[in-house]
Amino acid sequence: MSWQDYVDRQLLASRCVTKAAIAGLDGNVWAKSEGFNVTGEELTRLVQGFENVDTLTSGGVTLAGSRYIYLSGTDKVIRAKLGKVGVHCVKTQQAVVISLYEDPIQPQQAASVVEKLGDYLVSCGY
Repeated sequence: MSWQDYVDRQLLASRCVTKAAIAGLDGNVWAKSEGFNVTGEELTRLVQGFENVDTLTSGGVTLAGSRYIYLSGTDKVIRAKLGKVGVHCVKTQQAVVISLYEDPIQPQQAASVVEKLGDYLVSCGY
């Protein structure tokens, strides 16, 4: 399965995610949904946020030019929100899975789909 297939068939097809991307921890985008143009600078800052949440608590999470309010996170998961759009990101050994979801999708629905894919990628060495 290609990286684009993971975005299209695992994340978007679940109908629990409205936009998604998979990127390397180096900031290079491996695959993304149409119109979700995350930049290398945004990805680098997001990846740094897994190690140091202070960068996200003060400046938020910026993805595709939109700034989201940081809600919570761990060294593996970051959650953010802006209005009716939520963000759920999962860090694996080599990548980060980024998703956006919109009302009426519940945060738990998006989290379940994104974390399941993240766990699968970890089990495959990614």
